[in-house]
Amino acid sequence: MQNLKDDKSAPVAVRPLREADLTEARLIFHLAFGTFLGLSEPMRFCAGRDFFRGRYFANPEGFLGAEAHGMLIGSNIASHWGSVGFLGPLAIHPDFWDRGVARKLLEPTVQLFDRWHTRHAGLFTFPHSTKHVHLYQKFGFAPRFLTAVMSKTVRPPASSLDGELYYSGLTPARQSECLKASLELSDAIYEGLDLRGEIRAVAEQKLGEVIFLWNGSQLMAFAICHCGAETEAGELTCYVKFGAARHAKGLEQLLSACEALAVRRGLTRIEAGVSTAREEAYRRMQARGFRTDVLGVAMHRPNEAGYSRPEAFVLDDWR
Repeated sequence: MQNLKDDKSAPVAVRPLREADLTEARLIFHLAFGTFLGLSEPMRFCAGRDFFRGRYFANPEGFLGAEAHGMLIGSNIASHWGSVGFLGPLAIHPDFWDRGVARKLLEPTVQLFDRWHTRHAGLFTFPHSTKHVHLYQKFGFAPRFLTAVMSKTVRPPASSLDGELYYSGLTPARQSECLKASLELSDAIYEGLDLRGEIRAVAEQKLGEVIFLWNGSQLMAFAICHCGAETEAGELTCYVKFGAARHAKGLEQLLSACEALAVRRGLTRIEAGVSTAREEAYRRMQARGFRTDVLGVAMHRPNEAGYSRPEAFVLDDWR
C-alpha cells in the first residue's frame, strides 16, 4: 500500500467484496478507525472483534469494496433488517483518505437500500466528526439522536426465568414458531422490521445465542447475542446486537437473561447499545449499572424517528 500513498491519480473502482477480501478488509477497518481515534497502536482498535465474516455469510450482497491498482483500499457494509437497513462500518485505508473513496462507496450502498425497498436507513458515526456527518448528509442521512454503547461486569448467574428459551436448544418446529413470533413483535415496533436473518445467522454460524422470553403463548421479548472473540462481541463479552421487549418489565427480564447467558458462557462483560431517544430503556440500563463506553450519533434516512421513540424498548446501535 505504501507505494501508492502519493499516487493521487490512482483510479478507484468499486466492486462487490469477495470472501477472499474479508481478512484484508478487516485489517483496513482496524487501521482506519484506530488511526482516526489517535490510538498509539491503531491495529488494537476493536481487537478480537469481527464485524465482517458473520455479516458476509448472512448477506454477501451488502458488501462493497474499493480498490486502486487492483489492491483493496476500503469497504462498506449494508445490513438488511426487512424494512430497516443500516450501513457500516465504512473504512478507508488512511493512505487514501480525502480522495472521495467514501463517496464512491456510499453511492452504490444507497442504491442497495433502494433496491431492497428499505423504508428507514441509518448509520452510527462519531458526533465530533463534522466531516463524516457532512458527508452522510449529502446522501440524505440526518443526525438525530445519540446512541450510547453501554457495558457492565456480569454478576453471578441468576436462576432461569419462566418462559425462557434458547434458540439453539429448540426443535425445528419450535424454532419456526419463535421466528414467526419475533417478526410479529418487531413488526409491532416498526412496520416491516425483521430480525429473522440475524437470528438464523447466529444459529447457523454459532456466533452466540438467541434468547426468547415467553408469557404463555405470547412472545414477551427476545435478544440476539454474540458471544466471545471473533464475533461482534470480542473476548469475554456478550454483545446484545439486537433486543426488543413489549414493555419495561420485559426489558428488565431480558437484560437479566442476557447477563445469565454471559455467565454460563464464561464471559465477564455484557455490552448493548441503546438510543437515548428510547428514554425509558436508556434509564433502565443506567439503573442496572450499565455505563456508557462509546457515544455515537445515529443518522437517519429519511429524517424520521423510525423506532427510536420514548415508548420503544429496543436495544441496538447500528455499528
